[in-house]
Amino acid sequence: MNDYSESLLVHFRRVEALKEKASRLTSYNLNERQQYDLELLCNRAFYPLTGFMGQNDYETVLETGRMTDGSVWPIPICLDIPEHLAKRLEPAQDLALCDSEGFLLAILHVQDIWQADKRKEAVRVYGTEDELKHPSVFGLFNRVHSWYLGGSIEGLHPPLHYDFIEFRLPPSETHRRFTQNGWRNVIGFHTEKLLHCAHKEMILQAARKSRAHIFLQPVAGLPAPGDLDHFTTVYCYQAFVEQFPKNMIMLGLLPFASRKAGPKEALLQALVKKNFGCTHFMVAPDQADPFMHESGDNLFYRPGEAQKRVEEFGPEIGITMVPLTPMAYVRDQARYLPRDRIEPGTETQNISSSELRRCLEFDLDIPEWFSFPEVVAEIKKTHPPRHRQGFTLFLTGLSGAGKSTLARVLYVKFMELRDRPVTLLDGDIVRSNLSSELNFSKEHREINVRRIGFVASEITKNRGIALCAPIAPYEEARRHNRELISQYGGYIEIHMNTPLEVCEQRDRKGIYAKAKQGLMTGVTGVDDPYIPPLNPELTIDTSSTTQAEAAQQVLLYLAEQGYIKNDGM
Repeated sequence: MNDYSESLLVHFRRVEALKEKASRLTSYNLNERQQYDLELLCNRAFYPLTGFMGQNDYETVLETGRMTDGSVWPIPICLDIPEHLAKRLEPAQDLALCDSEGFLLAILHVQDIWQADKRKEAVRVYGTEDELKHPSVFGLFNRVHSWYLGGSIEGLHPPLHYDFIEFRLPPSETHRRFTQNGWRNVIGFHTEKLLHCAHKEMILQAARKSRAHIFLQPVAGLPAPGDLDHFTTVYCYQAFVEQFPKNMIMLGLLPFASRKAGPKEALLQALVKKNFGCTHFMVAPDQADPFMHESGDNLFYRPGEAQKRVEEFGPEIGITMVPLTPMAYVRDQARYLPRDRIEPGTETQNISSSELRRCLEFDLDIPEWFSFPEVVAEIKKTHPPRHRQGFTLFLTGLSGAGKSTLARVLYVKFMELRDRPVTLLDGDIVRSNLSSELNFSKEHREINVRRIGFVASEITKNRGIALCAPIAPYEEARRHNRELISQYGGYIEIHMNTPLEVCEQRDRKGIYAKAKQGLMTGVTGVDDPYIPPLNPELTIDTSSTTQAEAAQQVLLYLAEQGYIKNDGM
């Protein structure tokens, strides 16, 4: 037996022994965000981390941006778990880490268990504890458990991926390929958005400045609301790479859970690129900003701060920051130029992300100076104009506000159009068929609304119309549904803002009367709160509007937004 075969046998026996050990351990199924962190810990993309951070490192990173050994590290990487699991575990205990289907991925040797101060974490990482100003702070407070685990990891199997295997390269493989290709200087480009002609010019300029080859490493992670689906996005990246000369650029996918922490996340991205073998890293002025690609006035972090942070720590971590220079298309010269080199008064052209989305949604031409035809063709395969997309109408309001009646009127109107399948998900229908085992506690109401959202997302994904009419009293579940459904098509939230006294007069089910008599509890509007939507697309008060008028108001809005054609009304 040669050395290689012997090492394989040793590895196989070790894995089998760990799997047998794991079968006797408490297990925890990771969510998608946690799986991405685990994968980057196991393949050493998060080097020098060898596991989830313990409490001392966590506190030190928050205070100083370094770990206790002095290593630069800007953002905590810890495993958050529910309180009931935290109470069952003790330091020095092992925990089996599994994917969402229970497939064993790794064993965590628990060293620390603690309850995090998430408000302190929000301020230290994101610069604010206002969850309305920063979407990641909202996620930290509402989607991340308060109990954290730290400890070293023994990886058994990497998370399973069945898509684009050739691009899911671990750091060891990218190092090998760079060496094999004779690439000494490699400039990394981290992106989560589609790339067009201006991006090619920016990347080429940065590569020329660094005399480097290009490693394009887009995120294959959690989609943001409004993003294209993962498969379309990767096909667009492949089409984009084809626009470069051969042997100049390489594509790789990064399983990365973005925090949108601005300068601190830009530094984390730089560390990851260094571990993948890059010598240089392109950094945009708005890198990792939660509102990147918008104007400077709308950014959360000061433009250019991300570049300064990476430049400051670059020599210490071993990577050179290269600023990504914004470009503009000069029509008279039919080419892109750096904005800072364009003479005042020169006419330039640009299409923003929102304008591109509008072109796609309203079936308008996209000029070739803006995007490559091959990229546009890939986008259009799965992003039809709005009048061919699916959409969800989500009606929310008190019992008796007119939700069900309006939904039934709209159902008839859409059936008359005969251009898309229509499904009515009324609150009572869902309670009888989808959520019959649930009660009316806050937890179960949240579950019920999220179930409705899941079904509506599948209908929308398959280009149908979903009419949802639950009470949905809480903002968190409504926001969850908006983010879920917006990935696949339109989401229109309609607040049925009928006054409580009018709803009580209509009380056909007698629930308000019973609640006031003490015969029922947990009635929304009486002894349970209704939290109005923050930014509904439409607000309708049926105490002053007939159902026919309300339906017409909705149809006019849908026509204005392009979801139905004016000639179909």
